[in-house]
Amino acid sequence: MNRDTTKGHLAALLTILIWGTTFISTKVLLTDFQPVEILFFRFVAGTLALFLVCPRLLKGTTWKQELVFMGAGLCGVCLYYLLENIALTFTMASNVGVIISVAPFFTALLSRLFLKQEERLNIGFFIGFLVAMAGIALISFNGSALQLNPAGDLLALLAAFIWACYSILTRKISSYGYNTILTTRRVFLYGLLFMIPVLLLSDPVIDFPRFADRTNLLNLLFLGLGASALCFVTWNSAVRLLGAVRTSVYIYLTPVITIVASVLILHEPFTWMTGIGTVLTLTGLVLSEGRVFKCKNQK
Repeated sequence: MNRDTTKGHLAALLTILIWGTTFISTKVLLTDFQPVEILFFRFVAGTLALFLVCPRLLKGTTWKQELVFMGAGLCGVCLYYLLENIALTFTMASNVGVIISVAPFFTALLSRLFLKQEERLNIGFFIGFLVAMAGIALISFNGSALQLNPAGDLLALLAAFIWACYSILTRKISSYGYNTILTTRRVFLYGLLFMIPVLLLSDPVIDFPRFADRTNLLNLLFLGLGASALCFVTWNSAVRLLGAVRTSVYIYLTPVITIVASVLILHEPFTWMTGIGTVLTLTGLVLSEGRVFKCKNQK
């Protein structure tokens, strides 16, 4: 494993460690904010933070490249989170958790269609996918019965597909050779533009004292600076170094991180099913991230 590959794995792991705990901040903020308001304000904060870190502008892009940036903003910043939140209003959170984790599989399929330079997958990737999904199912349902809710489940499946599209677009953006912070910021700006109509239709509340509350402010800063500004940069860097498919496999870890955070922060019980599910999920990750990729030149 070379130095760049190691950096890619560390960047992906750091991203998932933070993303896996965002549910706590979101849950706290939902008391005073609508879901779309949380999304909008966190990405506004993230965009401002990236401007402060790197105040220079992204120049020299072509209109075709701008279309790719626009597509990434629509998929990764706007549609994915909105679809996930809407899905949660129709179906169980456990259903959404399992279905969203299908994203690496969609990413693998799309990479074969649109990223000819990506490495070929062998049977190990698909075995790892099945093992990880079994573990995620145990973690998510944890003794509760599976309840199918077609509308919500389909929206969650669409969200997983949208995230796979974002991963492919991010891989394409990385090939342009621009600074990752600058490209991430450009994607954020397009995402915010697409989010504004949704925000206006949701009848946002003009209530500035909400931001003066210390708990609300800290959680918004965590989501904006950590989960958005930092994590999208590290995720996009991981995609550039590892490829779209290998990076997306780390999504399997999200339910595991969520469970650990729930036990440590919310003091929720840790059952034998979550324990077995965690082991299976980690095993699936290892199988999918191991020697499961064959270069085109290999026989």
